[in-house]
Amino acid sequence: MDQSLSSSTAPDNLKPKLPAKSRAAEFYGFVAWASTSVLFVVYVLWALFPDEWIEALGVDWYPNREWSILVPAWSIIVVILTYITYWSLALLGTPELSDLSTITDSFVQHPQSLESDIYLASTGSNSIPQLYDLPIGMVNRVLYRRVSQRTC
Repeated sequence: MDQSLSSSTAPDNLKPKLPAKSRAAEFYGFVAWASTSVLFVVYVLWALFPDEWIEALGVDWYPNREWSILVPAWSIIVVILTYITYWSLALLGTPELSDLSTITDSFVQHPQSLESDIYLASTGSNSIPQLYDLPIGMVNRVLYRRVSQRTC
């Protein structure tokens, strides 16, 4: 076996050079994780410690304790309203079922040939059909045709 092509014996100038990968995302992720952890601990301590303990730490002013309940409650309401808003905008942008744009669009491609059996010509075993859209009537006939009942 020829060992000249293996990666361990190939010269350095033949090895593919990989671009240097930045580790900035890892540092940003760590800073975000650490800062949110510290802020959460400070939030819980502010919400649960008595006033005397906070003042003993040298903090002269801090928000009223009712904000420890109001901020999370308002945040939840904002998230719920965001979901409702996006859902409403999606419904607003959806056409009605009777609208023609639910069936076709401006990029429709009809067959270029004027043959009457253009669809049958592309069903052969060795044929490669052209790329075009099928009429909705033909699709409905194939998908929703009634199969004749066989009697035993």
